[in-house]
Amino acid sequence: MIRKSKNTDVENNEFLEKAIVFIDGSNLYHSLSENCNRFDVNYELLAQKLTEGKKLFRIYYYNIMRDSDKNQQAYHDQQKFLSALYSTPYLEVKLGISKQRGETSVEKGVDIMLATDLLKLGWEDSYDVAILVSGDGDFAYAVKTVKDLGKHVEVAAFESNLSWELANIADKRHFFDSEYFSKLWNNKPATKSSSTAKPKRSRWSLGIKKPVKKTVSSEKK
Repeated sequence: MIRKSKNTDVENNEFLEKAIVFIDGSNLYHSLSENCNRFDVNYELLAQKLTEGKKLFRIYYYNIMRDSDKNQQAYHDQQKFLSALYSTPYLEVKLGISKQRGETSVEKGVDIMLATDLLKLGWEDSYDVAILVSGDGDFAYAVKTVKDLGKHVEVAAFESNLSWELANIADKRHFFDSEYFSKLWNNKPATKSSSTAKPKRSRWSLGIKKPVKKTVSSEKK
């Protein structure tokens, strides 16, 4: 009878690909609101699901810091949210600032921070696989550069919010929909809308802006 070594799990873990999850907070927030009608996702569970079969090294979350002078309620709400994030294991929060242009608040420095960390940590060999939670096409060139370093890059986003450029440069795509998050919420759904919301058609599959009838099947892990 062959007995399984007590160190088998440890040994197997050493051969797993090391993964870092990079979360574009603002992009994910708006995508969840649009597609699921809620945004109270548990980031620890999300990262665990995205890195299934890999070794999760760290989670980086990027967003802007709210201005307490302009909207105190939004500032206090964000502080509560950040407090929960800070207590999440292996998660590091990185905050940029916002600039007011007329009546519009514009993010400053967030995309640069994320892209810089993606490149820097790849160059330092801190990960084997980068999982980018964003559909923003502005990251396409950074993703290509990281791939040229010999790293794998996976992109996770809703099809309707995923840019054509980013989708096509990624090594692998995780397609979000309402069902994907069914067990990842912090609180029970208040309404049926979160569980019945249907994902929109993909616009990037053929590289055109207008919706097409043919949809792209998602990759299964």
